[in-house]
Amino acid sequence: MTKYRWVDTHCHLQHEAFDADRDAVLERSLAELDWIVVIGDSVASSERGCGLVRAGVYATAGIHPHEAKHADAAALAAIEAMARRERVCAIGEIGLDYHYDFSPRADQRRAFAAQLDMAARLGLPVVIHCREAEDDLAAIIESASSKPCGVMHCFGGDAAFAGRCLDWGLYVSFAGNATYPKAQPLREAAAVVPVERLLVETDSPYLAPQPLRGKRCEPLHVRYTGEAVAQIKGIPPETLAGHIRENAMRALRLSVPPPSAGT
Repeated sequence: MTKYRWVDTHCHLQHEAFDADRDAVLERSLAELDWIVVIGDSVASSERGCGLVRAGVYATAGIHPHEAKHADAAALAAIEAMARRERVCAIGEIGLDYHYDFSPRADQRRAFAAQLDMAARLGLPVVIHCREAEDDLAAIIESASSKPCGVMHCFGGDAAFAGRCLDWGLYVSFAGNATYPKAQPLREAAAVVPVERLLVETDSPYLAPQPLRGKRCEPLHVRYTGEAVAQIKGIPPETLAGHIRENAMRALRLSVPPPSAGT
């Protein structure tokens, strides 16, 4: 049997859900995955995520739309300082979330635009979160001084919005919710994204894929989503895994090969 390995491009291993066994989760995940990218969503979580970098583990720094009301000058300066560290590969996750409105929408738009500008200034990709805010997100992206590179994470839109993301030059990442029985729109979106622009992720500890739904998700569970997306694309899982690895290297500039890669 062909041995192939996935990449988890989006997880939150600094989350308290992993406090009891984080080292064990990391060990078993790195035994099966080429890379793990630990995503920041506030100044504090970004700092904790940066503390987890090692061989096979990258981090990002960013302020999530839920935390946008706290994105003052000091917080943005702290994110920028972290973004300059070794193995911090992107600004994120950033974006808009109009489902919960945990931060005022004006603050979300301000923080998103500021962090897009930061990424452009630093020459870094972005990891974007969008929930029920496609039109405002599009307006900000399309008015930015330079179009962002990076990832639309945990894609939650339809095929038409996937096309817009592709037009902007973004990679489109699918999480465990794409495996849920009622998620046909997500599967239709995955069908239109070329394999050269696809990514998969766990968003762990959230969104465990269907076989594990209701349990804590962790990075090694990315294979369930990868296998489901491979079935949608009509290709062997090992073929998609190879594309995912190359796409992750391009999208997030994962330039240091992991020890397991054999290169």
